[in-house]
Amino acid sequence: MAGAVILHPDRRIDGLADSKTCTAAQRDRLHDEICRKCVAWSVVSVDPDEIDRINIHQATLQAMRRAVLALAPLPDAVLVDAFRIPSLPMAQRGVIGGDRRSSAIAAASIVAKVTRDRLMQVLHTTDPRYGFDRHKGYATADHLSAVAQYGYSPQHRRTFRPATLFDTID
Repeated sequence: MAGAVILHPDRRIDGLADSKTCTAAQRDRLHDEICRKCVAWSVVSVDPDEIDRINIHQATLQAMRRAVLALAPLPDAVLVDAFRIPSLPMAQRGVIGGDRRSSAIAAASIVAKVTRDRLMQVLHTTDPRYGFDRHKGYATADHLSAVAQYGYSPQHRRTFRPATLFDTID
């Protein structure tokens, strides 16, 4: 999942920060305010089959590219958290630690994370065995235990194989 945001220069968003430093409640509030006050925003996800086909890094770059190109209007230039996005038809700059150094990157990170967390809540209601409501798809001990017990769900990448996960899972 990747987000892109064009902030409005005259609409301040108080408390905008790196999504990892915010509480879930702060992120929810900021998400709604960002979406309400920005010029444009988009969030794009890549499905597990595509990730398995092209690898997680390439899928991340594709999601970022698609998120930027889904913005209307398109920006003249893009700040990207750490990476450069291939085949982007506008100027761009990779910013190391971008979600701490750029309000636009922080906003995009928050919008993407909240969208993902909300999707995980929906996935939990359709199949509670995996506990997506608690770990949001991250490879916690509980998540790995559920995958070891039940196997992969349709939401799992088949290439998701942390060292602690048994090789017997197909």
